[in-house]
Parts: sequence; structure tokens; C-alpha cells
Amino acid sequence: MKVLFIIQGEGRGHLAQALSLRQKLIKQGDEVVGVMVGKSPARHIPEFFVNKIGVPVHSFESPNFMPTAKRKRSNLLKSILYNLLRLPKYANSIHEIQQTINQTNADVVVNFYELLTGLTYLFYRPKPLMICIAHQYLFLHPDFVFPQTNRLSLLVLRLFTRATAIGSTKKLALSFRKMREIKNKKLIVVPPLLREEVLESVPTQGDYLHGYLLNSGFSEEIYSWHKLHPKINLHIFWDRTDVKAEVIVDSHLSFHQLNDTLFIQSMAASKAFATTAGFESICEAMYLGKPVLMVPTHIEQICNAFDALQIGAGTIAKYFDLNVLLAISEKYLPNKAFVNWVKQADWLILREFRQDLLCDETLSTPWKHLTTDLIFRLVKGL
Repeated sequence: MKVLFIIQGEGRGHLAQALSLRQKLIKQGDEVVGVMVGKSPARHIPEFFVNKIGVPVHSFESPNFMPTAKRKRSNLLKSILYNLLRLPKYANSIHEIQQTINQTNADVVVNFYELLTGLTYLFYRPKPLMICIAHQYLFLHPDFVFPQTNRLSLLVLRLFTRATAIGSTKKLALSFRKMREIKNKKLIVVPPLLREEVLESVPTQGDYLHGYLLNSGFSEEIYSWHKLHPKINLHIFWDRTDVKAEVIVDSHLSFHQLNDTLFIQSMAASKAFATTAGFESICEAMYLGKPVLMVPTHIEQICNAFDALQIGAGTIAKYFDLNVLLAISEKYLPNKAFVNWVKQADWLILREFRQDLLCDETLSTPWKHLTTDLIFRLVKGL
């Protein structure tokens, strides 16, 4: 099976999920024939992703949250207006996506929540099957509970999510917990996509706090807290690329550019984790038994944090008050049910790819009349 990845490149979450899915597909003999990453001009594709994905990475400009002057929280209305002005560039990106799909001869396009992929399938109707995979598809599930927040923002979020999946065969919603399948929406709930590096890590209880800032402007809050608590060790990862790989403020505070190996090693040996509430990093922390302080930066992360709160991931705050994190770390109990759920990811996710290929209209006539269940029985017996 030839697979093309198209990834929304905001933060590290979708990129880490793509690395994880590639590991699983390669193990069963499939091939990732191309990778496209949509991003705003303000973002850079992390070096660790380019080095580890195994194929050349092509980037294109895509809609995203408008960067703020202080690089902290995003304004939804301003982001919408900003992206409307860039529509001609996005039209070019859609054309690039269509060309790449044709050139790679992919059997399946995996869309990691990139809006322009859905629009490509709306306007061009490419032949390959498209499978969408992201935590955000859980927002379309009737049983998902939203936080009490701006209704307009939630409406826009759900409309955006639907638009990313236009033309898809199915939507795989990454979730903290098991939930029922919604067949009429082609929505299947599956475990988080954690990489082997996370699954194989052996957590220990360190004396420092580990952190990840989607927007580096939050470093001001880290500095302020550090001045009041200079003896607490802090290892913080951020998105700045205009500084050294490691910025050592003093013997107790350091900032690091994103590096997947170092990030997971630091997570596994930490006392607790502070983050801007991205789904992937929350899952990694929970799997490794670390309590989480979540500081959402936009509507998606507000929903992520509220959902994580329901299963005991940690606590939510409006700013990086690490005193709160230290307090909850003293009585935190890891969620064993979540760990068991994550361990089911391989077969629950990969079976969805096989089902779609075996039922595709491109199969020869004798195979079309066999049920998916029967085909799986035959394949299993070979």
C-alpha cells in the first residue's frame, strides 16, 4: 500500500502522530511515498521531523491561527480575516496538493487535519481514498462534551473540522477514552498515536518540571515564576528557531528547541509537565504517569484541556502558575485504563486502513462481493 501523508503543521502534535503512523505502516510492509506539511509563514517544520520521517518533506502555505505580537494566545476573528486575505496563496497550495497526489500514485491519502486537503477533494476529487485522523474529529461525536465557552468559536471549530474531511472515506478520532462508532458519520474512535520512543520509555521520578510552549511568548511567564522560585529545576521546550538549540538561563532554568528524543527523555524523567494543552503531549505525559498543567492558547486546546480534565490528566490554568502543578504532583495517580487503551492502537487503527483498501471499488470483480469480515479471515489464514 502506497500512502501519502498531508499534515497540518501547527505545533508538534500532528507531526508526532505522523511519525507514529509511519512506524506502524512500515512494520506491516506499507510505504509512505510522500509527506506534505501545511504551515503559516511564521512556523518552521522541526528538524527532528524532517530527519525521521524517511522521505522528502514538501511544505505549503495553509490557513492557521494568526500569530500575535507577543506570541501567546490567538484571536479567532483576526485569524479568520488574516486567512481570507491569503486565499490566492491557498488556491496555489490546493493545486500543489493535487499535483503531488497524482505524482506519487498513492493508494491512500492520510489527512492529519489539514483543511486544504479537504478542499482539494472538493474541487479536484482525486482517486485515492482519504482517511482523516486527528483528535479534533472527536468534536463531531454526539457524545463529546464541550466546555462552557464561546458558542461562535465552537461553531467555527466544528465547521472547520468538517471541511478538513470533505471527500474522506472515514474519520479516525484519536481519543483519551473508548467511545462508540458513529456509522452514519463514518466516525471511528481510536486510541492516541504514540511513537515507539514513548511506548518504550521507562518513566522515573525526577526533581524538575518539564514543559512545552506552543507559542514562545509564554516564556515570559516562566521567567517570572522562576524569579520567585529560583531553586526549582525547569526544562522548557519552545518553538523559537532564532536562538541556540539550548538556552541556559542559569543552573535551574533552560529552554530547548524541539527535539523528539530529548523531549521524550526529559518527559520520562520529570516530576510533572506544563503545556499549552496540545492533545499529543498530554497523552505522552499521561502514558508516562506525569500530571499535567494545561494552559490553552485557542479554542481547540480549550476543548482538549477540558476533555483531559475529565479523565484526571491534571488541571487547567489561565497562565503558567507552576505552584499549582507542584501541588497536584504530590497526590497524582496515573490512569492505568488510559495506558491499556493506548496499547490497543496498533490493531484498532491499522484494521481501518485494511478495511478500506479491501472494499475499494478498484478491487477486481470476484473480490467485490466478499464481505470485509470474510476477506480478513482469508488474509489471516494466508
